[in-house]
Amino acid sequence: MSFVDTLRQWDEAVACVDKAHLSQALEILVAIQEPNSKISFNIGCLHLNNQDLDAAEKAFDRSIGKDEHLAIAFFQRGITFYKKESYEESFADFQNAFKRLRGNQLIDYKALGLRHKLYACEVLHNMALSQAHLGHWKKAQEHLVAALNYNTESKLNLIDRALQSTLKQNLFKPATVPAAAMFRPNKNHVAELEKKDYLGKSKVVSSIIPQDAFSGFAPLQPQVEDGPTGPKAPEVLRAFEGEPHIVRFEFVPKTSGELAVVPGNIVFVLQKGADNWVSVVFNERAADDGESSACIVKVHYIFNLAFHVTCGSPYATLLERISKKLQQPGDSITLSCTSPAAGLTVMDASTDMQAVWSSANCGRITLWCDVKKKEEVKEKEEEVKEKEEEVKEKEEEVKEKKEEVKEKEEEVKEKVEEKEEPLKDNPGGVQVHVIALHSYESPNPEDLTFSQGDTILLLAKVNQDWFEGQCNGDTGIFPAAFVEVPADAQ
Repeated sequence: MSFVDTLRQWDEAVACVDKAHLSQALEILVAIQEPNSKISFNIGCLHLNNQDLDAAEKAFDRSIGKDEHLAIAFFQRGITFYKKESYEESFADFQNAFKRLRGNQLIDYKALGLRHKLYACEVLHNMALSQAHLGHWKKAQEHLVAALNYNTESKLNLIDRALQSTLKQNLFKPATVPAAAMFRPNKNHVAELEKKDYLGKSKVVSSIIPQDAFSGFAPLQPQVEDGPTGPKAPEVLRAFEGEPHIVRFEFVPKTSGELAVVPGNIVFVLQKGADNWVSVVFNERAADDGESSACIVKVHYIFNLAFHVTCGSPYATLLERISKKLQQPGDSITLSCTSPAAGLTVMDASTDMQAVWSSANCGRITLWCDVKKKEEVKEKEEEVKEKEEEVKEKEEEVKEKKEEVKEKEEEVKEKVEEKEEPLKDNPGGVQVHVIALHSYESPNPEDLTFSQGDTILLLAKVNQDWFEGQCNGDTGIFPAAFVEVPADAQ
């Protein structure tokens, strides 16, 4: 199977997974001959989702065989062994996945086409679960304590619940990969699957033959004995009217009566206007084709614009066209027939439009436009109002955040008051010492750091899960599950 066929089937299978058609996606992937490591991983995930554990194990074996550094494949095969209750093999695969993390907190597979992050704390979590099933509770606790060093805020509750379960010798659920997590093919490669016609179809651009549709090569011409002694003068220019000119700059048309040209094009000038506009023929098309009854109106504003309008149109039609072009209300626009230097001749609904149209030169008239400043002031006022509303919304957000901060401060005060609650059953003020079962380190300054076997002076009981104590000259809070309290002090 070619690479293109493999890529096409891979993309179809991923599209089926997005539509939740998992069985159809599995059929497409299984039909691929010699699948790569990523496709084998996808096949294993689909088998695992169908609870076909033997087929999932074989698929993950192929994936690992083609890429022995793919940690997520070891992780998924460990999940397969766990569901088959082969806990020793499951622990070995989770351990291999952890080694391939190489001390990193996580691996983001997004660059490889998989929208999933494999966290080191999740791998250690599943290693502890396998040890718990084997009855090695102490080793399970050690793996969970190690997971705290790789822990993130999003996975904090997962590790804490597992640690509490191991202290009570209770099992917990494994960390898994979502069923829809699949390796996807490269987007650039998929985009190249569609056929592209880079040459396109040939067509006649210019010909002296009317309505010439021939698009090919001219046939061989017969050789004659009495041929011309010199080159024949070109007759192409005779087929056109007007004077030929070479275009120097590109022009982008803005109306249907204008032609698009680029530097180097040859146009034939039919008529020149006083406003530096010309009527031309280019590729057997005139600039005013289909607009014989229309007139070109050129409007001077902050920028210049031109459009076609039917000759003899009333003032309201002309004003409406200009209003749409400028995106300004009609009552704010003032039109005049003469330039400001010659003295404005303001136009309104009472203006004799026949006289205006009769003054058109070569089918063109020029107008001057001005927009009232009041409208600009109104727009600025509206902008100021919008900004003031935005400022008010931001102030309300700040107030809400301040209230949230106050609520958090009250919660902290309540916790501090709980910390000051003395231990129960200790009315005589007798000092109680506890022994550390595990080492505890925390970046929080209010927590107490100690090592396994240290003796800690118990000062107060924060709640059922946290104590306050003193060790090595430091005072702070620590988890109650990490120490052993004497029986006479409980």
